[in-house]
Order: sequence, then structure tokens, then C-alpha cells
Amino acid sequence: MPTIKYYLREGLLSAGELTSPNQAHYGPGHERRLRLIRALLDVGGLSLAVIGEVLEAMDDPEQPVHKVLGVAADGVTPAGEEGAGPELEDAREEVAELLRRRDWQADERSPAAESLAGVLSALRRAGHGGYIDLLDVYADAAEPVARADLDYVQRRVAREDLVESVVVGTVLGEAMFGALRRLAHIDVSFRRFESPQHLSGPVERESSGAEDGGADGDGRGGGDERKGAGGAGADGPEAGPPDA
Repeated sequence: MPTIKYYLREGLLSAGELTSPNQAHYGPGHERRLRLIRALLDVGGLSLAVIGEVLEAMDDPEQPVHKVLGVAADGVTPAGEEGAGPELEDAREEVAELLRRRDWQADERSPAAESLAGVLSALRRAGHGGYIDLLDVYADAAEPVARADLDYVQRRVAREDLVESVVVGTVLGEAMFGALRRLAHIDVSFRRFESPQHLSGPVERESSGAEDGGADGDGRGGGDERKGAGGAGADGPEAGPPDA
């Protein structure tokens, strides 16, 4: 695990106030920055090099908030390893068409767009090109999440709070949404494939047939009624003769 000295050496953390030749005092600002670094590293999965780029953008007062968001987003976007070719070019055009269709103000050659193109290309190679039909379903889900992220950010007033919220919402929000999606998968999978309602479906249908017969509830109601028509009645031999 990297130490505070390592963070200092890498420029991720500013020097504390020296209290002796071998000791320094670190205030609340250092503690806050240290917590952010650990969160980006441990939960967000960013490398220390990328964290350095994000923090540099955060600390630059000339950087617009939108630019800081872009740096953070690029940090959580997997680097595409797709080789150039007609398949990847087709996927890039699909991504460009998606951006035009939804009027998303994003560069079609941005790292996120390139990453998406790589995913589409990989889906086709894996024989699951039909999954691409869900692209707009995913986009429909992404839009309200993005708005919620930035609604959270806009509640901040001080620039330091604002840019930190952008980074946290982008990096840790990505991890949170991924975890929620996995939990939702578990729930939907259980309800569809493992729930008692699903497993007892055929049994329930048999029970409903017995209830319709109205006999003893043992699944022989329909047959007993047919016997009753011949004189035995629904309840067995002791029942009276059927009405004429």
C-alpha cells in the first residue's frame, strides 16, 4: 500500500507544516485529500498516474468544471485495445449515429466513444451482435443517472467542493452504478428463474384445475363430475341422483 511519503514524492499530496526536522503537521485539507486519493485508488480503480492527472486538473483554478469532469471520465474509461479494421470502423459509425440520434454533445472520438465502439465490435466477434439492439435501452438508463450526478454536483458552491464532487460522482458513481446493476441482475434472475412462483408454476395450474372441478381438491374433480352425470354424484355413491 502506498504511504503518505510516496504520495508526497509523487506530488499527489502537498507537504505538511514542519514541526521538527523529521516531523510535519498535516491539517484537515491533507486528510481530505488523502481520503480522496484512497477512494479513487481502492474503489474507483484508478492508477496513481491517472489520479495525479485528475488532481492536477482539480487544483488548476483555470480549468473549467466540464474539463475536470472529462479528465475524471477518461480515467475510468477502459483503454481500447481493438485493432483498426472495417469492423471497428463500423462500430465507430454506430456510436457516432447514436450521438447524433440522441443529440448528445459528446465527441465521437472521445475515449468513452472509442471504448463503446470497442465493446460493440467485441460483441459481434463473440457472436452476440443482437445485444447491440439494447443500445438505446442502456442510453435511456444512462441519461437520468448522468443528470442525477450533475444535480448533486451543482448543489456545491465553493469551487473546491464542486470539482471534488465532479470527480467523486464520476469515478465512484461509476463503481456504485456497476454494483447496483449487478444487484439488480441477481434480483431479476431470482424472480425469473428461482422464485417459488416460477418453480411452482405447473403445480399451480394443476391445482386450479382441481378447484374448477369442485370435488375433493385432489385433482380428480373433473372426472368425478362426469361420474355424477351418470348418477354417482360429485361426492361419491351416497350423493343423491342428479336433477332431471
